[in-house]
Amino acid sequence: MTAFLRPTALAAVGLAASLALSGCGKSPADAAFDNKVHAYLLEHPEVIREAMAALEAKELAEQNKQAIRALGDPEIRRQLERDPRDFVANPNGRVTVTEFYDYRCGHCINAAPKVLALIEQHPEIRFVFKEFVIFGPDSLYAARAALAARKAGGDYVGVYHDFMAADALDPEIVDAILKARGVDPKIMLDPAFQKAADAQLLDVRALAKKVGASGTPHFIVGDQIVEGEDMTRLAAAIEKALKAS
Repeated sequence: MTAFLRPTALAAVGLAASLALSGCGKSPADAAFDNKVHAYLLEHPEVIREAMAALEAKELAEQNKQAIRALGDPEIRRQLERDPRDFVANPNGRVTVTEFYDYRCGHCINAAPKVLALIEQHPEIRFVFKEFVIFGPDSLYAARAALAARKAGGDYVGVYHDFMAADALDPEIVDAILKARGVDPKIMLDPAFQKAADAQLLDVRALAKKVGASGTPHFIVGDQIVEGEDMTRLAAAIEKALKAS
């Protein structure tokens, strides 16, 4: 999963520091206390790091609560699991897993073989692929190409495998992979296809925001959220869902 520091955490730490240093209208005792706080923070900067980590954890917990509430919305659930534009492996499976991923995400690349093994070994797992572009032009071109494979009825899972396994993924390599998987890359030149594909990718981005997918990979199993390359947690979430189904 992509790692980032939330601006709110930085702002909170900055505010705390500014309050400790501000002396306008303060008594000498207050100013002395502020000076002690300032000196302590300089001597123990790890305290700031710990405060930031605590705030990050609190914000993440709140984000997850909001995401779980969103998962209770029937329309969001439909978009997540039943969008007819998505490719679905094992469509008759009794438990649905949705993955948001990017082909240039290192953690997605590491998880891909395990995802494919899950699909192959467990037909009871209905797996929904969500092309979530976050790593730039090459990722965007690859996502469009995968949707072209879906439209053409090509080997989507094979394309997913090859894109994840590729050392590089520029348009020339993407086109070569499509051809090897029986898909004509010229499909992507069709203005109607381009419009539909880009609309779908924008819809995925909007949906990701609603369900709290701020990075990749991001898995959803029922009302359970698994962030990052945590296949152990994903397996546990699937097992729980299977027992409940």
